Amino acid sequence: MSVDAKPPLHKVLIIKPPPAFTIHESEFSQHFHFIKASDSPLPLPNFLAAANSAGITALLASGHVPLNARDVFDYIPNLRCIVTTTAGLNQIDLPECRRRGIAVASAGDSYSVDCADHAVALLIDVLRKVTAGDGFLRRGGWTDKREYCLGNRLKGKKIGVVGLGSIGCRIAKRLEALGCKILYNSRKEKPSVSYPYYSDIHELAANSDALVLSCALTDETRHMINKEVLTALGKEGVIINIARGPIIDENELVRFLVEGKIAGAGLDVFEKEPNVPKELLAMDNVVLSPHAAYLTHESFRDVFEFAKGNLQAFFSNKPLLSPVMDG
Repeated sequence: MSVDAKPPLHKVLIIKPPPAFTIHESEFSQHFHFIKASDSPLPLPNFLAAANSAGITALLASGHVPLNARDVFDYIPNLRCIVTTTAGLNQIDLPECRRRGIAVASAGDSYSVDCADHAVALLIDVLRKVTAGDGFLRRGGWTDKREYCLGNRLKGKKIGVVGLGSIGCRIAKRLEALGCKILYNSRKEKPSVSYPYYSDIHELAANSDALVLSCALTDETRHMINKEVLTALGKEGVIINIARGPIIDENELVRFLVEGKIAGAGLDVFEKEPNVPKELLAMDNVVLSPHAAYLTHESFRDVFEFAKGNLQAFFSNKPLLSPVMDG
């Protein structure tokens, strides 16, 4: 190697390119040599076995591929670091990573601001019927002098935030500034906040005008919002979900909306994405978005910087910037 030659770039495995990678690929590629399964004609197991033979120890992950022993880890036993560009971690088998000594880094707070904004936007939209009003006008309801349904004021509403983490805290602060009373449920009570804490999700629902979901999807939270919780929320209640679809029992949610047993919903996530129950598409009291709460130019720039920094830290034997667990 000549004096002026640069050392070879570290190899990083990608099974399915994350959106932030796709947008910033040219910049990413100045720092690492990416080995992408999507560029190979090989079946994934064969590709992963070849990647392991090439000495690859780091993986840049999206939220669309399950990372577990059966699908991935058994084929690349040399893997030592996973850097994910997602806020949620339900696609990663964390206990298996701990057992194998695989370090995991998340997207940190890259999406928190935008997800909080989106949650508040959905709540305002549902209460004030912004999207419904848009459709009413476009269908000629105004010019035909048809009756327009009244919306509801946001100020004074009791909002139950489910999951008071990085996103949940930002949601609470925004809504508090808009005159709402904040209640919350979380895995543990947060001594640093003054909001009333409810350890029981049913009790939280019974005392809230709206529930806003911003918690992680785990075995404990899957279908946490069920028939009993929706019943406690009541006919005037609204539910907002920017977390993960399976936190709500979607069949029950659809039934409650169809039967008028809750007042409305703002949903960014669904149980079987990209499939959305057809009943929801016809409802003026339901606002839908395509898992887009985190999708902004600014968040993708932030997550690119986090991913780059985490990979650089791993290859330099330095602490990860946003560790979920150390290897």
